[in-house]
Amino acid sequence: MAQTLRMAAAQTGAVAEPGEAAIVDAAIALIDRAHGEGVQLVVFPEVFLAPFFPCRLESDFAHYFMTPDAPAAQALRGHAAARGMALVLPLAERAPSGYFNSALVYDERGEQVGTYRKTHIPAYFPNDRPGGTGSYEKFYFTPGQDLPVFQVCGARVGIQICNDRLYPEGSRALALRGAQVLLMPIAFSTYSDPARRASIWEVPLRARAYENGAYVLAANRAGTEGPRRHLGHSMAVDPYGMIAARAGEGESELVVLDADLAEVERARAGFPWWRDRRPDLYGDLVK
Repeated sequence: MAQTLRMAAAQTGAVAEPGEAAIVDAAIALIDRAHGEGVQLVVFPEVFLAPFFPCRLESDFAHYFMTPDAPAAQALRGHAAARGMALVLPLAERAPSGYFNSALVYDERGEQVGTYRKTHIPAYFPNDRPGGTGSYEKFYFTPGQDLPVFQVCGARVGIQICNDRLYPEGSRALALRGAQVLLMPIAFSTYSDPARRASIWEVPLRARAYENGAYVLAANRAGTEGPRRHLGHSMAVDPYGMIAARAGEGESELVVLDADLAEVERARAGFPWWRDRRPDLYGDLVK
């Protein structure tokens, strides 16, 4: 098994309506840049091929969703595969069983390893302050039903999409299933409280890394879409909870990290949660 994984969070910008072609071009440019830097695995932000439509209520929403064989998804899959790169491709997924907030996982040959579907679907009340759009994801997305671990580029990776990262149980379950890296496609905005939102951005990312002895790679959106401003600051965190690299607020940035997978084992030996945890006391968590 490979001991080092060179991975990148590709931070993308605002999407106009209609704006799929422009964001695909921007994503292709980031894939090329990542390839030039020797990246093996690239991760894009949550539903980055569409405007962040869940911040508003609209009944005509089906056009934001696509199947994995949609031209945009296939163009990005093929572009990464031609460069020998694995790809985590988040999208609003239309499937026979429902509409999902998903991430497609492709290996370095372009073969689909699997799909993760966001399990924790939020809804937040709006307010009348600037940026106070709220969130209406529960109107649009069916919750996923699994926490899979994928084998990609010789590493075991799990995925948590945006709101998932706020629930430590999901990340712990992935670590128990062997995940060495937690990949987090995110669309984190400032809403109506930019100072507080900016100050708490790194907290769950660092916590999930530290408490599980895992690398965390978070790809966030950036830029302004109407009243919504995405924070940017995509980030890589090491298995000790230390920030290893982070982006600014630019709309097209790459955060690259060499993840030493042996460091995961060293971190978990130093903080042996797997030994000292007491699942016999945690029954209330699943009742």
